[in-house]
Amino acid sequence: MPKHGKSYLSNRAQIDRSRAYPPREALELVRELSFAKFDETVELHINMNLDPRRADQQVRGVAKLPAGTGKRVRIMVFAEGEAARLAEEAGADHVGLDEYVSRIQQGWLEFDVAVAIPQVMGKIGRLGRILGPRGLMPSPKAGTIVQPQDLADTIQGFRLGRVQFRLDRGGNLHIPIGKVSFETEQLMDNWAAVMDTVLRNRPAGAKGAYIRRITLTTTMGPGVRVEVLAAQDMRAA
Repeated sequence: MPKHGKSYLSNRAQIDRSRAYPPREALELVRELSFAKFDETVELHINMNLDPRRADQQVRGVAKLPAGTGKRVRIMVFAEGEAARLAEEAGADHVGLDEYVSRIQQGWLEFDVAVAIPQVMGKIGRLGRILGPRGLMPSPKAGTIVQPQDLADTIQGFRLGRVQFRLDRGGNLHIPIGKVSFETEQLMDNWAAVMDTVLRNRPAGAKGAYIRRITLTTTMGPGVRVEVLAAQDMRAA
């Protein structure tokens, strides 16, 4: 395992690891213990009571963050013709089809979200093995397969603050909720919006308690365990 530095260990010692903190107290604590010289991302890690091997226990969705993400999102749009023109006018970073399919197959992945129109899915289906494990494959459930007339709104939505999430192989969700520099209320609003979306996406195969454990952390900082029931009771602004 990697060794942690003195700053990390010193800050971790200030956390009572025998208890779970109420959401606001946990948030204030991780911000206080942030020590990196850059504006760290505040991250939500949710351990789900789900089996990622079962199709009826998958969780995937898009949460809209009221205060944004604090990060510029690089957007790839798979489209051609008039749809490509609309995507370019809406401000997508990369727009195209065959050229980008080839580049991705060769290892190029310089984007954070991929959007596609239904008409081109036949051509980009071959990218599933590359984009799927990274959570970048366009899908209707993630709101990233859209009609040409909806491209502008979709691109604008990601610019303003939409984050995608999906269950990983360990049964966890990893979701950014903003930056340490955000005001506490901005982060609380974003966090509440994420919880609301995760709860609404409960899969049909989920049994018993839906969420096992919640940990809040920053990019470089130690994790703080959060009271699950209190987090589930958070309400989006």
